[in-house]
Order: sequence, then C-alpha cells, then structure tokens
Amino acid sequence: MPKFDVSKRDLERLVGKEFTVEEWEDLFLYAKCELDDVWEENGEIYFKADSKDTNRPDLWSAEGIARQVRWALGFEGGLPKYDVEESGVTVYVDGKLKDVRPYGLYAIVEGLSLDEEALKQMINLQEKVALTFGRRRREVAIGIFDFDKVKPPIHYRAAEKGEKFVPLGFEEELTLEEILEKHEKGREYGHLIRDKPYYPLLVDSEGKVLSMPPIINSEITGRVTTETRNVFVDVTGWDLKKVMLALNVVVTALAERGGRIKSVKVVYPDFEVETPDLTPKSFEVELDYIKRLTGLELSDDDVRSLLERMMYDVEVVDGKARLLYPAFRDDIMHARDVLEDVLIAYGYNEIEPEEPKLAVQGRGDKFVEFEDAVRELMVGFGLQEVMTFNLTNRDNQYKRMNLPCGEHREECGGYSNHPPAELVEIENPISPKWSALRGWITPSLLDFLSQNTHEEYPQRIFEVGKVTLIDEGRETKTVSESKLAVALAHPRVTFTEAKEILESAMRHLGFEYELEETDHPSFIPGRVGRIIVNGKEIGIIGEIHPAVLENWGIEMPVAAFELFLRPLYREPYL
Repeated sequence: MPKFDVSKRDLERLVGKEFTVEEWEDLFLYAKCELDDVWEENGEIYFKADSKDTNRPDLWSAEGIARQVRWALGFEGGLPKYDVEESGVTVYVDGKLKDVRPYGLYAIVEGLSLDEEALKQMINLQEKVALTFGRRRREVAIGIFDFDKVKPPIHYRAAEKGEKFVPLGFEEELTLEEILEKHEKGREYGHLIRDKPYYPLLVDSEGKVLSMPPIINSEITGRVTTETRNVFVDVTGWDLKKVMLALNVVVTALAERGGRIKSVKVVYPDFEVETPDLTPKSFEVELDYIKRLTGLELSDDDVRSLLERMMYDVEVVDGKARLLYPAFRDDIMHARDVLEDVLIAYGYNEIEPEEPKLAVQGRGDKFVEFEDAVRELMVGFGLQEVMTFNLTNRDNQYKRMNLPCGEHREECGGYSNHPPAELVEIENPISPKWSALRGWITPSLLDFLSQNTHEEYPQRIFEVGKVTLIDEGRETKTVSESKLAVALAHPRVTFTEAKEILESAMRHLGFEYELEETDHPSFIPGRVGRIIVNGKEIGIIGEIHPAVLENWGIEMPVAAFELFLRPLYREPYL
C-alpha cells in the first residue's frame, strides 16, 4: 500500500483549520489512510500516511487528504467543482507510437504559488501514481514541466535512438540509447522501451525536448521550482482510461493549491480529445440496500448527507439515490463501494459492535488449511509465492499460450482443463484486459515473469489460487477449483528441475503419481507430460515452448507445472 510523508502545517493550511495530532489520527480515516508515524523535523511536525486503498490515487497526497477532510467535516459538500478553460494549445500524437507507448494526454495549470512543501507533494503524487497505479510506469508515467519554457504546439512523436537531449540532472547531451545506459532512471525503467523500434519523445515547436516518456524529463523544461507559476502536465501509457484518470488526479490536486486548470487539444491520427475531462461520473444505488447493510437506523436524508460529505451530488428518486461523483475517482463499481463511503462518513469508530448470536461454533475450513500447508511446502522448496489476478482475458489464456481460441474443446485438443475449452467471460467488461475469469494459472505466472525480466535470475515462483470452470450441472453454471502452479526461469532450467519439485511435493503429500507423455502447444514437444494420480489426470508439466516465451517477451527458458489440489486432499495431510 502507498505510504507518503505530509506536513501537519501544510495539511492544516489546505483544510483551513488546526487540529491536534490525536485528532489527525481519526481524520486520516476519512481519507482511507492510517497515521503510521509522527516526527518533528526543524521545528515542524510530519506524518507518515499509510493509504489502505490502491484504487484511490486521489488520496495519495496532502491535497487529496485535505480535500477529503474538508468535505467529511462539512466545510464543503456535494460534488467538487473545478473550472476548466480552453488554452488553445494542441499536442499532436505520432501514429508510429501505436506499438511503442500509444497514448498521451495533457493539461496546463496556471497561477500556482509553490513553496518547498507543495513542491514535495507534487513530486510525491507524481511518483506514487506512476509507481503503484501505473505499475512502475508501465501503465502510466507522469511528467510536469515549466510551461513558460515551452512553445506550443507540442508533438509526442517517435524518435530515432540516436537523437540527443540533456536529461534532468545532467549537464551534457546524451543520445536516447545512452540515457537508458547512463542515467539512473534509464537503468531503472529502460526495459519498458528498450526493445521498441523507436523511442517516444515530447518536443515543442522549437524542437526543445520536454521528456522521453516514461524515462526522464529534460533539464531545460523538466525542472519545476518554487519560482514556477505555470505547469504543463503530461501523462502517457497504454490504457487511455487509466491515463485520463491519472491526469485528472494530478490537475485537481494542483487546483487545490490555487491553480487554474486549462485544457489541451490532443490530436491522434484517427481521433481528437480535449483534456482533462472532469465530467462527473454517475452511479445509482437502492437506498434500502444501503440502510439494510449498514445495520444503522438511517433515514433517506441521513444517507444523502453522509454521501454529500464524501463528495457526491445526490438526487433521491423512487427509493434510489442517483449519484454524481468526481472524475478523479474510478473505484465505484458496485453498490458496496457506495456503502463503504457511507460508513466512512458515519465513522467506523462510532459504530457500536454487536456480538453475533450463533448456534454453532466456527472453525477454519480444512481444505483452506491444506492450501496453506501446500504454500508452506513450496516456500520450503525455495520458491517465492506470488498472487495474481483471477481476472484476465482470452488472449492471455489462449493466443499468447500458442493455443486455439477455445470456442470448442476439439479445437483445443482436449487439454483436460489446462486450459479449459471455454472461458467464463464477462458480458460488459470495463476493460478488454479484464474480460474473463482465468481457466488456468500458468499464463498468470508467465505474465508475472514478463514484467520482471529486468530482475535477477533465477526466478522460481508459485501460486496456489483459484480458476473458474464452466459446469452446466451447477446452479451458477460455474465452479471454482483450487490449483497449484509453479514456474522456474533461469538459463539452465530443464524439465527435470520442475519434476524434482513435483516429486518432492507428491512424496510429502503421500501420493504416488505417473507422467504420461503428451502433446501440448504451450510446451516443447517431447518435454511435456500429463500428471496422473489414481488413474486420473490432474495436471501438466513441461518446458514452455519458445513461441510462447516470445509472445510474453521472456528471454529465459521456463519450466512449469500446474495441477488441481482437490484430488490431493485427504486428512491427515503432510
């Protein structure tokens, strides 16, 4: 979870009222944070805020916390309003960046008065959003520039690797390739673009370089100081929705410092967009649902008041609350998310706990305890546990794994649910990236390895997790199954190394097994086998096919196995 430092004085300046340290411990809860530490430095009190929500980047700065506290205390209410003026500035996006880093969105914020603390918060927010929400700049990277040193129009274009500019913190020009080798940020994030045919570059009409996204700003325009009054904000990435959200978060935080937001026209080869787009988002929720699940005696007016303190505009119609909420939020996906905001505004500490009246005695689920025991076993073999998302997409489950698309089992070769012939897909997914529930875990492990190619090898990882399979005989037409998946990546990895781990696991679990040679497009022919226990296939093991590794951008060989855990469960285990 994101942690960041804030000054008590700065927070209180933004809120408009002073509080004791003890009072701040409770106030942080309104912003889904905990007060992790308090210290004094040069006569000033500082807090370390520990955010408990990775889906609320708008709360990862002093500006966001102060804004939420102002609303929660009733100093302001309803939907925050931000005026956006047209700047007349245009950014042209090069079509050659489609497979490099395709999207860039921009805004201007004028009339800022930044002291050292405000500058720290701006940099902190920029880094935290890119690091956590932006997945270490892979999905989102942010640049902030002194706009008075920029001459529009601006071009986000594909650049040859031999082009030069002076990167932030340097005095001499370097080529784009040299920046990846010599600059600290180039070494840290260079893997994101190193294998691309071009490198992205943001330049103004005079040819001055603003930045090389997602690596580093230029020394000329990219150094913002307390003397800076007007800034140009640049956000780049792969998902237009995420890029827009990050831009909205940054510009509204700067507006909390008194800045005036101005929009920028962004021209792509096939469409145009004016950003930022601070149009409120909408949601509708049944009031009875909120009242029932809170367990509190709340009237319609109570619910309305609590939601207005959490920055909603509320219209009550026929027992429903029609809500508008800020464009810097993207976490309202279910009525439970609105319910959570109601409880935060009410105050968790104000809720009287009630002991449930149960006629039975609770205990841990034995199979869950078995899963935990398998995890401990894998850690004992020197493997590192990872936890990946159950949500995925058809390409990751099939196409990248060198498999048919899975419309019919016969097309998939009948791989006994490694993967299943059909996926459980979401009818109206928010993003194509998260459009299905996974049917097997091995693609998730390869995805993890593909995002860590810049880390040291060997990489030996495992996951005990759920897959979702279609079962027409059940009421929900689906069933969740628990599986163990292991992936080993290093220059000398072989089928034998994966088999040794499998054999040790089976011995500890008290099962004998057989390996039966098979064919599977995800694995190298002759180095793949079905795992058979008690005459039934429960898994698959082998060396990953080079075509699959290429699809994932993995240069190291990988051996893997995956199996169902339910057939291996019996008491006592281990």
